[in-house]
Amino acid sequence: MSKFVPVTVAAKALGVSASTLRRWEAAGKLVPARTEGGQRRYDLASTYPERYHGTPTPRRTAAYARVSSHDERADLERQQQVLELYCAAQGWPFEIIADLGSGMNYHKKGLKKLLGEILDGNIGRLVLVHQDRLLRFSAELVFAICQAKQVEVVIINQGEDRSFEEELASDVSEIITVFS
Repeated sequence: MSKFVPVTVAAKALGVSASTLRRWEAAGKLVPARTEGGQRRYDLASTYPERYHGTPTPRRTAAYARVSSHDERADLERQQQVLELYCAAQGWPFEIIADLGSGMNYHKKGLKKLLGEILDGNIGRLVLVHQDRLLRFSAELVFAICQAKQVEVVIINQGEDRSFEEELASDVSEIITVFS
């Protein structure tokens, strides 16, 4: 943000009023540049370098585990152990986010937290045991968000490629299980 901005934009960015900026200029605390027409322009990066050019916070690694029901709690613990061992072996500092709920439920607390952290730019890497542990359907949407936010997605067990018919049978089985 090294471009010069007008008074109203600078005031909003700094959390003060435009008249406060004018007072600071009169007091000699702040010297804006002037356009040929005499309008004030502020370079926020040079005015507050710690705010606009501070050291970027390192983005974290998030490891996500999920199971569908309480009966699978042992599988959730196994997933967490696999994620811990994998991330530790890679030397990545990480945080595990675990959820208990259907792969078709988009309102899980951990999933919401994960997506919020990705959108805020705090996550640099997402580690999963299997792709369907994130979401049963629409995982591609989350992966597209990760790509847009430059989040590396690591899936430990890619598994074998399944045919369209096998995928469809698995999806129908999952839907029937959820609704029964």
